Amino acid sequence: MFALKGRGATKIRTESAAQVADVDDLFVLPRPLRRVVRFLVSLATGRIHIPAHVGTVSAVAFYAATGLYGMSLGGHTQVVAQATTSAAGFAIEDVTVSGNSETSEIEVLQLLGLDGTTSLVALDINAAREKLSHLPWVEDVEVRKVYPKTIAVTLKERKAFGIWQHGSELSLIEKNGSVIAPLRDNKFANLPLFVGRDAESAAASVDEDFAKWPEIRSRIKAFVRISGRRWDIHLDDGIIVKLPETGIDRALAMLSRLDAEQDLLQRDIAAVDLRLADRTTIQLTPDAATRRQVALDARTKALKKAGKQI
Repeated sequence: MFALKGRGATKIRTESAAQVADVDDLFVLPRPLRRVVRFLVSLATGRIHIPAHVGTVSAVAFYAATGLYGMSLGGHTQVVAQATTSAAGFAIEDVTVSGNSETSEIEVLQLLGLDGTTSLVALDINAAREKLSHLPWVEDVEVRKVYPKTIAVTLKERKAFGIWQHGSELSLIEKNGSVIAPLRDNKFANLPLFVGRDAESAAASVDEDFAKWPEIRSRIKAFVRISGRRWDIHLDDGIIVKLPETGIDRALAMLSRLDAEQDLLQRDIAAVDLRLADRTTIQLTPDAATRRQVALDARTKALKKAGKQI
């Protein structure tokens, strides 16, 4: 193997070394910037074709994005969306309410806050449902959008079980004792009255305690809670029956038997005390007590007169 040496080889080596030195002196752009520079050079030299109206569309998009950003910062997005969709024909014009017996449609409309320009598209269903759920009679509520212009509201209302008297106030309560609303009219006058401390929470036990005695239950007008421990029941003819703290079933059985055998509840009495298991105490009305005292006095005089004659 042979290597050639001479002036030509020396010259080539000298030029190559100089080129390497020049490259080392050049500034090399980072890779991402090289792509940008190539794109700008191609754009300037006309090698990239730009479709017509790209500038106009870009300007519109830029101003639209700027406007949306400004609305977002200013909190006006909902207002603009509402106005836009209403103008497009989605303004709410009809509200249907079903399942309501005690809740008026006016209350529903007031809480929804509809003003004739409210947009169905922009309406917040969850917020509307939350507002309606706070109405006194509402147990559950469903709100649906029916396009293009209707809202459908379906209510499930609570059921009144009785009237609770607390102080001078009267409130309607559910069977579990939850207060529904103040009593405003005589519509619920036939419901039983629960009076006294904790009477509303103890009301749930009434159906169970009186289930076997419907004839007595049907005559009760008021359940009066005594010291948060027991009931006095007030019947429709004014008779008060004092029940024990425990053993209510036994006491009601005794009351039913006395009424069946002696027409106890048809007599002129004021109260029946069943609190003691071994005795029943009867309290007469004032008129009956007066008549009884007159009869006793007359009997006593007759006995004395008969004694003297003997």
